[in-house]
Amino acid sequence: MNEIFFTITGTRYYHGTEFMKEGMIVKLEKDPDNEHDKEAINVLMPGLGQVGNVANSPNTVIGESMSAGRLYDKIGETAEGRILYILPSGVLCVLNEGINEENSILDEN
Repeated sequence: MNEIFFTITGTRYYHGTEFMKEGMIVKLEKDPDNEHDKEAINVLMPGLGQVGNVANSPNTVIGESMSAGRLYDKIGETAEGRILYILPSGVLCVLNEGINEENSILDEN
């Protein structure tokens, strides 16, 4: 299957990107109660909580990334991704496929 790319945006409203490294794992979590975007997907990291959102605008999506709207129906309530590149315009990631939500390294249970 082809790789699915997504962009993390809005990091400046949380913790920035200085601590992020290529290869780090992020958790994606749908946010259907978001009053501004019904297809919002939050991006979380262990110990920090939310670090950004999946970009959902043509102005914030990097390269071949899928917007949150295109990605929304391709994932369950949660999914995981891996950081590929940290760029001035956002953080480019790839979706991790085949991860069982019950065995996720990001589960808080």
